[in-house]
Amino acid sequence: MNKKRFVASVFALIISVPTLALAQANKKSYTFNNLPVVAKTAFRKDTINIVSYGAKSDGVTLVTKNINDAIIACNKKGGGVVVVPKGLWITGPIELKSNVNLHLQKNAILQFTRDFNQYPLVKSNWEGLPQMRNQSPLWATNQTNIAVTGYGIIDGGGDAWRMVKKSKLTETQWKSLVASGGVLSDDKKTWYPSQKSLDGSKIKGNPGEIRSDKDAAYYDSLKDFFRPNLLVFTSCKKVLLEGVTFQNSAAWNIHPLMCEDLTVRNVYAKNPWYAQNGDGIDIESCKNVLIENSTFDVGDDGICIKSGRDAWGRKRAMPTENVIIRNSTVYHAHGGFVIGSEMSGGARNIFVSDCTFIGTDIGLRFKTTRGRGGVVENIHIKNINMMDIPGEAILFDMYYAAVDPIALVGDQREAPKVEMLPVTEETPVFKDFFIDNVVCDGADKAIFVRGLPEMSIANINLSNINIKATKGIDIQEGKAINLTNVKLTIEHGNPLINIQNANGVNLKNISYNSADLLFRISGDRNNNIKTSGLDVAKAQKQAEFLNGAQEKSLQINK
Repeated sequence: MNKKRFVASVFALIISVPTLALAQANKKSYTFNNLPVVAKTAFRKDTINIVSYGAKSDGVTLVTKNINDAIIACNKKGGGVVVVPKGLWITGPIELKSNVNLHLQKNAILQFTRDFNQYPLVKSNWEGLPQMRNQSPLWATNQTNIAVTGYGIIDGGGDAWRMVKKSKLTETQWKSLVASGGVLSDDKKTWYPSQKSLDGSKIKGNPGEIRSDKDAAYYDSLKDFFRPNLLVFTSCKKVLLEGVTFQNSAAWNIHPLMCEDLTVRNVYAKNPWYAQNGDGIDIESCKNVLIENSTFDVGDDGICIKSGRDAWGRKRAMPTENVIIRNSTVYHAHGGFVIGSEMSGGARNIFVSDCTFIGTDIGLRFKTTRGRGGVVENIHIKNINMMDIPGEAILFDMYYAAVDPIALVGDQREAPKVEMLPVTEETPVFKDFFIDNVVCDGADKAIFVRGLPEMSIANINLSNINIKATKGIDIQEGKAINLTNVKLTIEHGNPLINIQNANGVNLKNISYNSADLLFRISGDRNNNIKTSGLDVAKAQKQAEFLNGAQEKSLQINK
């Protein structure tokens, strides 16, 4: 290198280093005042009506080919709007293509057929694992700039696919369902729509797992068991779902998978409350997401964040990140806003605000279990209203057991065995949660935090919380748990606050109506539990210490 070029290179380096440092210093982390940006869709105004491709709304004729032909033609012309006019349209699977907006006009019903033969078995995904599944009714893969919009209804015909538990129906409903056909499980407690569906339920492990020793005949023998999610968009960019009702899904309702720049606005996701796996929306391994002004009333989790399960999710290594959820309502669901349990790829930079949960089994629900791995972090939530929550208003649980959160009549459940195991890549991590301004009128338990002995749930910050519940606060295996300005109206305060093997619990300005016992501290690994601004006079007894807990671990108003 000659002298002149060397001097120029050194000068450029001198200039670039402070410039780079300044850029890094000015780069803000995401906050409610600096939210992620979601790229928007844009479509040509050209429109194609499916009627011009021969579609008939007689409620009988299949229009699968007509709709798909219209979408293909629109895509080849450079994009535009494919219109589904008012009427009842019976169809098989529809594949969306780049630059196409599938638009349902008012009083349009897109009814997916209950003829299982119209849904071929394809390589797909089930709860984060590669699986053979029936083709999803509405699907797209590797497409860009796509939308489903309008005012109509998309019905997945899920009642033809789903098994139903007897305990979730009235006697009259159960008798009517059994009389309609199908088969019963050996214990007569679950109805299946067909023998193939029942046979699939009896296979241990993952019956749909894609393996070389399973041939087409094997999968076909269990075909009815492989229920499809209603909408699955995979590896798509710039996606819009707006205005439409998505209902009656065979499994999950709306499932964006590995998508980027997704907007969900003014949608209504609806399923019967007994719908097995009938989630509202599952955002899995997606980046840059906005969900707003939407309503969910479903049979499983309402608004859910996922990123794959176990080794497959860790291998994919795609967290769900940069998500905004606001101004939405969840009615019946297993959880209002949920993260997990399939979160093995991680989740981060999630912002939830101004949402209402009415009658959801749990309000804010964060769940995982050993074997998942993955890191869930930087979760920000504010301005949440809840009513009539049968379970916990706010729950963190690292012992998820894949059962309904509220036990049904006859369910026998045992508490998980507590043991300390080595930390590995299979150990999940929950940390850095910030939850502010939550009001709940009615819950079974106000706050529940349960980590693993080898991996405490860490840095949980709850402030300005007002909860009316049967039971108070339960913290197990937590570290750096900070509760500030929490008001509890509790029916059974015995104890008001239960703490087991926690380190660094800070309780500031906790108010309550009354308590027989203020604190129950148990376990020999408690340390640095502090309160300030706590009125102890309302409690009959301040504290008891069990199973090796020491009095010095608790400091009240010191």
